[in-house]
Amino acid sequence: MFKIPTMEDADILRQYLQYNTNYGCEYSLANNILWAEYYNTGFDIIEENLIFGALSEVGDLPASVSFPVGGNDLRKTLDTVFEMYRKAGKQPVISSVSKVNFNKIQEWYPDKFEITYERDNADYIYSSERLAFLAGKKMHAKRNHINRFTEMFPDYCYEKINDENYMECVRYAHKWAIKNALMDEGKLYEETIIKKALMNRKKLGLQGALIRLGGEVVAFTLGEYLTDKVFVVHFEKAEADIQGAYAIINRDFVKNELTDYEYINREEDLGIEGLRKAKLSYHPDIILEKGTVRSKMLLE
Repeated sequence: MFKIPTMEDADILRQYLQYNTNYGCEYSLANNILWAEYYNTGFDIIEENLIFGALSEVGDLPASVSFPVGGNDLRKTLDTVFEMYRKAGKQPVISSVSKVNFNKIQEWYPDKFEITYERDNADYIYSSERLAFLAGKKMHAKRNHINRFTEMFPDYCYEKINDENYMECVRYAHKWAIKNALMDEGKLYEETIIKKALMNRKKLGLQGALIRLGGEVVAFTLGEYLTDKVFVVHFEKAEADIQGAYAIINRDFVKNELTDYEYINREEDLGIEGLRKAKLSYHPDIILEKGTVRSKMLLE
């Protein structure tokens, strides 16, 4: 039976997510707990593997499920899920499926499924070296932003988020949300998620950093381990009217804390034009396409 995860389920989810090798942010512990109520997503343990589901208004079966994750037979989990849908007289839908996992589905169930990729759902993934050092002609504009920032604020302060300063980030998130709410009311809801993340950062395994000017927080970032190769950044907030504020928190966090990772996942753009432009401006090494998998029977 699928249930909406809470903070109390963190250790259960982590038990299975430790086996994750997917680069997609949908396998993040924090994302699946913090946003569960907003997106009405649940989880279940089926055949000793973890699977997430978009909970349906009617009936016990989710409207869609994720590709399973865990240390056991993933095909056996899918077999059981497909049988559940068959008995209910419904066609299964698998969401946020990467090309790697779709290839597995094709191998296990030849010519039975088709995938439709959704560009708005693609993750932007960068080499940690690219973000930490901004080398090369493509990064010239980013270096200029940072040079401008450091010229104007040579005494800026970088700090890791810890027990002494995390509440300052909570207050800054509120200030940022109020300032930007006129453009997007969703920023106010996001503020509650950020507060929950900061308050539970140890439980969720989150780490982050902030930038101070004159003692005041003007930027912060927060994310988590995804795989041994990939760190995922969930939140990054800064003063847009301070040139280089976003660029400096991005660079300094990676340079100081994340160079042991090969890649940094900065999540999707949700089809927001400005966000897409900003993410592309860092020239991602990977744009991780994900799609929705459906039975070909629906297309005939």
